[in-house]
Amino acid sequence: MLKRALFLSAFAALKDPVSRAYYDRKRAEGKRHNQALIALARRRTDMLFAMLRDMTLYEGKVPKAA
Repeated sequence: MLKRALFLSAFAALKDPVSRAYYDRKRAEGKRHNQALIALARRRTDMLFAMLRDMTLYEGKVPKAA
């Protein structure tokens, strides 16, 4: 259930420019759609852990143009 929740969260996050850039980068590396989404879910989980550990808030950043 948790994996599905994180997967759906990553799918919904594709509207965020930073998350979309990460997803597109993983796709360019040759990963399939589901693999790229799972990588994005892992990255988001790592970010949540760091926010809890450091007691900080999320600050979205605009990705650099390629």
